[in-house]
Amino acid sequence: MATVSQIQRLDKLAIKRYGVPSLVLMENAGRAVAEEVKKSLRGKKKPRVCVVCGLGNNGGDGFVVARHLMDAGIPAKVFLVGKARRLKHDAAINYQILKKMKYPAVECGDTKFRGSEIARADVVVDAIFGVGLDREIKEPFRGIIEAINTRARHVVAVDVPSGLDATTGNIYGVCVKADKTVTFSFPKKGFFRNHGPRQTGKVVVVDIGIPSRLKNGIS
Repeated sequence: MATVSQIQRLDKLAIKRYGVPSLVLMENAGRAVAEEVKKSLRGKKKPRVCVVCGLGNNGGDGFVVARHLMDAGIPAKVFLVGKARRLKHDAAINYQILKKMKYPAVECGDTKFRGSEIARADVVVDAIFGVGLDREIKEPFRGIIEAINTRARHVVAVDVPSGLDATTGNIYGVCVKADKTVTFSFPKKGFFRNHGPRQTGKVVVVDIGIPSRLKNGIS
């Protein structure tokens, strides 16, 4: 198990010491989540997926998830909570890839609109906030998370359910209740503390390309 600071340090070392591009880590993460979403869709003849993305790297992972699903012939509606112009670095690159492939993300802020899309989806992918969240969740994010919790049939969280402190297991006012959490490299300590067990659902740990000699340093 790892804390937030340990995971963030692992990522930085992989990028700076070993030269693993951050885009490669994001691509590996999104592809792995997409595979787990496919497993959740087994038996669905005409599956529908809704991918809800934030403005940070977790949202970037979500764009990758959506691309791999759509390339596999699985329809996915992609929503960006905020303005695309605020995206940076790898998330911005993956947003532009989606756009060029004619899989654009819809900028949104109206909870009622999103709620209808969420209710129609067989799987909702939570890619709003990742391990770096350290503040109380406010609107429009709060309303969106509440809509996911009340209307989604099945939720797959990307790395961490949005709103959960991945170290302490506390929540920042509101938190996605996932049926499955696809987490990267290690399960997070917060998954097993306080609110964590009630929010994560089934935890699936996937490899995203962090060198094993780095991961061996985490107990």
